[in-house]
Amino acid sequence: MKLLIDAGNTCIKWALVNRDEWLRNGVMPVEQAVDLPQVFPDCSDIPGTGLYDIQQVWVSNVAGEEVARHIRNIKVGQSASFNFIIAREMQCGVRNGYSNAGQLGSDRWAALIAAWHLVRGKCMVVNCGTAITIDTLSEEGKFLGGLILPGVDLMRRSLVAATSQLRLEQGSYARFPLNSADALFSGAIQACCGAIERQYALLDDDSVPVVLSGGAAGVLHKNLRLPLRVEDNLVLQGLLLIAQEAGA
Repeated sequence: MKLLIDAGNTCIKWALVNRDEWLRNGVMPVEQAVDLPQVFPDCSDIPGTGLYDIQQVWVSNVAGEEVARHIRNIKVGQSASFNFIIAREMQCGVRNGYSNAGQLGSDRWAALIAAWHLVRGKCMVVNCGTAITIDTLSEEGKFLGGLILPGVDLMRRSLVAATSQLRLEQGSYARFPLNSADALFSGAIQACCGAIERQYALLDDDSVPVVLSGGAAGVLHKNLRLPLRVEDNLVLQGLLLIAQEAGA
């Protein structure tokens, strides 16, 4: 059995997987990483699915070394291996076009691998978390490059922190907002959607699918006029593919 962990800037997502079967999955705030050993549910209803039955832990971690330390402290079987992935020049059919392959974030790399195996062709991969990444794969599975920009919540928090008259209040999307809360929220939505649509326009091909994932995917997809494929846990999907290619 494998434990997959996607440690992002805001949340830690995890899944217990036995071969190709997803047994359990969940999410927790990254500031609660110290509690990781306690978050996994009792799987006694499924034979052979206790923590000590985990043979491998596969991790994408962009949350820093302290979170990595908490992950390594998870009490799994003594023979279990911890595998923290990094982007490579070539893996699982995807070729890395970054000028320095290892500088590409592990979350982006895993998401690209998952998207390639879902689409098997040219696509745009948009992961919407604390930051939004907008990456493109070629028809042959080469990573052509991508953008990093603040996510919806980060845009709102940053603007409130830098101004004296705005407060962080719950807003709703409106095409022409008539209050500050809606204006702040709608502005962030428009900025994120605008960046995604502008990057998509550079492809000059309206048939290319957009694989959309992340916590803000539900907010953004309602306002994007693109051929979308919304996928949960894209990074975890990529981790499983990486583990499988490694023969794990």
